[in-house]
Amino acid sequence: MPGSPPPTGPLQGTAALVTGGGSGIGLGCARRLAADGADVVICGRTESRLKQAAAEIGVRYVVADVTDEQQVAAAVAAAGSELPLRAVVASAGGTTSIGPIGQLDADAWRATLELNATGTMLTLKHTARAMARAGGGAFVAISSIASSNTHRWFGAYGVSKAAVDHLVRLAADELGPAGIRVNGIRPGLVRTELVAGITDPGPVLSDYLACMPLGRIGEPADIAEAARFLVGPESSWITGQVINVDGGHHLRRGPDYSAMFEPLYGAAALRGEPGEAQ
Repeated sequence: MPGSPPPTGPLQGTAALVTGGGSGIGLGCARRLAADGADVVICGRTESRLKQAAAEIGVRYVVADVTDEQQVAAAVAAAGSELPLRAVVASAGGTTSIGPIGQLDADAWRATLELNATGTMLTLKHTARAMARAGGGAFVAISSIASSNTHRWFGAYGVSKAAVDHLVRLAADELGPAGIRVNGIRPGLVRTELVAGITDPGPVLSDYLACMPLGRIGEPADIAEAARFLVGPESSWITGQVINVDGGHHLRRGPDYSAMFEPLYGAAALRGEPGEAQ
């Protein structure tokens, strides 16, 4: 920012890329890495959101859709244009696939797999090349508790995030000799604009809290602290791990969304019985 002193910290002299950095968890991670001195570039699909976020936390931005390989390559080049790229947080993700299995839309299923699984792979593919040229680095994939604990009626979301978890392990095994560490984070319910309706008081939120030993909604900063640890020098001997940051939710069961989905699909459909959507 104009007039601000140069940042200092353990990440000083390195560049970082955060996908999905315009809001939510991605923005929280970008803010945290920048606070420790990294030259951060955020990317995403919506320029207005990126521009506002970049101005807010004093970082650079590039418009890029992680499902478009050319755009990913351009974002990686921009991130490493001034300093060696050493840290990557792949936070871009989401879903358009939801509902009972018997009523899932195939196109929405494919789009969700493309965004979460393929988008993370493309980000890893191109950042791994850059980090290998720089002599090493750390990649953190933002997964979800839905990858490990079934979230009924979540369609392709949990499936795609389980693919991300496996990609983390595969890449950690392959890229270790190049000095690249690859880890993941499985957030639980985190307070972002994408889940605003879920974090409102009601039966779904109550069930979430009942499944968490620590009994509170997470904040983007909770995930950002874990990401900062995993890209930093403090975790130099950690790779191939997917860490739950979820208030302990993974110890119990997935949340019960029946109160939200039954009015949409009907009780029979939620039980897997044939029938038309309501």
